[in-house]
Amino acid sequence: MKIAFATQDLEMVNAHFGWAKNIAIYELDSERFRLLKIASFESDLAEDGNEDKLLPKIEALEGVSILYVAAIGGSGAARVVARKIHPVKVEKPERIEELLEKLRQLLKGTPPPWMRKILRDQGEKRPDFLEE
Repeated sequence: MKIAFATQDLEMVNAHFGWAKNIAIYELDSERFRLLKIASFESDLAEDGNEDKLLPKIEALEGVSILYVAAIGGSGAARVVARKIHPVKVEKPERIEELLEKLRQLLKGTPPPWMRKILRDQGEKRPDFLEE
């Protein structure tokens, strides 16, 4: 599964989706995670109601299942959800690698319902919830 992180420094989830300088995209499974790509954005990122600035970021999320952000506006959230991407807001800046490790451990055990839905939508079958 692909996981994306809105980040200013490529180490922490510390950016509002619309203002993020970078979107780091990782591939994750129950055994490992690896960086797939970094999408960088240099245009005017200020809060201004300009919805057009979201389009390149949304396009960069192609194939992503989960998006971690420090914050996301209503329009941005609606647009990522429409692409079947589950946005997750962190309460405080968190290390990307620590979040990936937590997700990897969830995949090894019994994932929560929201993650099971993502896996089911991706066509992944897991023995612990095949009959649900």
